[in-house]
Amino acid sequence: MIETQKPLIIAVDFDGTIVEHKYPQIGEIIPGAFEVLQELQENGHKLILWTFRDGEYLKDAVDFCLENGIMFYAVNESLPNEDFNKYMSRKINADVFIDDRNVGGFIGWENIRRILIPNSPNIKAKNIKTSASSTQKSFLKKLFG
Repeated sequence: MIETQKPLIIAVDFDGTIVEHKYPQIGEIIPGAFEVLQELQENGHKLILWTFRDGEYLKDAVDFCLENGIMFYAVNESLPNEDFNKYMSRKINADVFIDDRNVGGFIGWENIRRILIPNSPNIKAKNIKTSASSTQKSFLKKLFG
């Protein structure tokens, strides 16, 4: 498990991660998504919505998250109201990316809770296998101490 010593900036995908893929519609909520996101925020982490969505479809996703209790620190940018003309980069500056297209696929919200909030009282007693290899765990441990 990772013992985080400082608040993280966490970029979170929408389709396939928070909700099932139904783009351009909004799919069913993936179990645990909003509970874990809320807990991450309560632990001081900053969440960025990082999605392919744009325009009205992006607004729909942001509104959906707000209706489910999550207000993101920023949306498709590293800082709120970031001026891309000034910074000239679309790359998001985050410590962690939560996305269904990770190498190995989406590990699930309960595993994300186990990794990012190891002392959470909400961790299920059931032992859940993760798809993360020991190399990934070693890398994360080096990264976050």
